[in-house]
Amino acid sequence: MMGEATITIRRSERDDWRALKTIRLEALADTPDAYGSTWKENSKWSDAQWKNAATNRLYYLAYRDDVVVGMVSGGLNEVHPGTRWLYGMYVTPSDRGSGTADRLVATICAWARSEGVDAVYLHVTSSVARARAFYTRLGFRPTGESFPMDRDSALRLETMVLDLD
Repeated sequence: MMGEATITIRRSERDDWRALKTIRLEALADTPDAYGSTWKENSKWSDAQWKNAATNRLYYLAYRDDVVVGMVSGGLNEVHPGTRWLYGMYVTPSDRGSGTADRLVATICAWARSEGVDAVYLHVTSSVARARAFYTRLGFRPTGESFPMDRDSALRLETMVLDLD
């Protein structure tokens, strides 16, 4: 039960680096197949690397009563020029089912609209059925594109798209 706690979602800034580090490492430990990097790689990052990520990458962090409970990133994809992408989505297990994940996706969709595009794309690992079901519920649909993950060719990524109408 979440009670009357307040969820706040905001773009990360330099001072959010510790929160980003906390939630990113939690995500990589919780669902390692879902991400293009590993806990082992990211756990070796210096404070300066975390500060850089919090400042110069497009991360949004979800806080419940000042405790970080989720993250999502947005960005470009060189293979698909002109498109906007959802990356690195995660919500801590105790906050799943609370609407936080929906709000994080809505935040990336708003960012994509502000970038002048009419769709958001993502890659979902075929082995993470929970994530695929979540994105399908929100209206994402498969594009038919599927390929092996760079860091582990045993994992397959499937591309999905959500039209922003």
